Amino acid sequence: MRRILLIDDTPEIADLLTFALRDSGYEVFSAGFTDSVNELAVEHRADALVLDCSVYDMSESLFDMVRHHPNHADLPVIIISDTPGEADASLRSRSARRVLLVPKPFTGSQVANALDQLLG
Repeated sequence: MRRILLIDDTPEIADLLTFALRDSGYEVFSAGFTDSVNELAVEHRADALVLDCSVYDMSESLFDMVRHHPNHADLPVIIISDTPGEADASLRSRSARRVLLVPKPFTGSQVANALDQLLG
């Protein structure tokens, strides 16, 4: 079973997304916005990361923290964004790899499909 670390700053959405991803066969560990994302990824042996922060800059800062960690440079990441055009431009400027954007509004199955795509 693939292990997913979900970082979401809205507890109700985190609960719904956790349920949907578990229903899709993923083991999910959830946390609110935190700068301990790399430590949590190690602790939970995450196969992928899902970032859903209400402001894209928050997700972007977490993405940068993960990508600058030597053990997580290739960790697959899903970013859920209400500004997908801005997020896409930002990621392209970084030559980001192994990352997919899911625009808001979204469904749990869209996120699960994106994870399936990234994880093969």
